[in-house]
Amino acid sequence: MSRRTLWQLPSLLLIGCVRLYQRFISPLLGPTCRFHPSCSEYFIGAVRKYGAISGTCRGIWRICKCHPFHPGGYDPP
Repeated sequence: MSRRTLWQLPSLLLIGCVRLYQRFISPLLGPTCRFHPSCSEYFIGAVRKYGAISGTCRGIWRICKCHPFHPGGYDPP
């Protein structure tokens, strides 16, 4: 395994977990996100753009903003 692959492993694991959520849990909940892209897609984009730690922090912050009292809208990572 190359050094770069090892460095990307945390990001790949996080993205894999979100993909599992999208595939198996999200369809049961229905469309509830107030933003575009959805919070899970934002999380994946943030992890890809900023890395595992900063991307996770940004993704969690976005999920915290996704509630009925926030207007939502377009918010790219």
